[in-house]
Amino acid sequence: MSDLKKVYQAINEDEALNALIDFKENWQKSYPSCVKSWEENWDILSTFFAYPAEVRKIIYTTNIIEGLNRQFRKITKNKPSFTNDYSLRKILYLASKNIVSHWSVTCRNWDVVSNQLSIMFALQAVFWLIGLVFTQNLGECHCSGYR
Repeated sequence: MSDLKKVYQAINEDEALNALIDFKENWQKSYPSCVKSWEENWDILSTFFAYPAEVRKIIYTTNIIEGLNRQFRKITKNKPSFTNDYSLRKILYLASKNIVSHWSVTCRNWDVVSNQLSIMFALQAVFWLIGLVFTQNLGECHCSGYR
């Protein structure tokens, strides 16, 4: 299945789409459901190419993500509910700090990846913080009738 590897390792979306067409030509008869799935979900899968190459590599080599998700499930499975989204985010943040402290192998180019993610998601973080401050202050706002 090296043809499929060419799809997700492509430099950009156009190259990936060409690789997907080649994949379809070579594997349609053997794996029709796989080809169909890639074609039907291309709009969603192609968002992958919005990320820089270093970040994409971490996404498609999912061992890190699967391990982190496994640790998160371990932490949250015994908690039947959370009072709000902030409490869930806080416990996952604290858990991630603990999990990362036990990692012995770092990702290749992690400093580059970390900087790229910081740039890409900085605006979202700002909006999240503004929303958090706004909702916390909303409870104290008596003039407009909101609590």
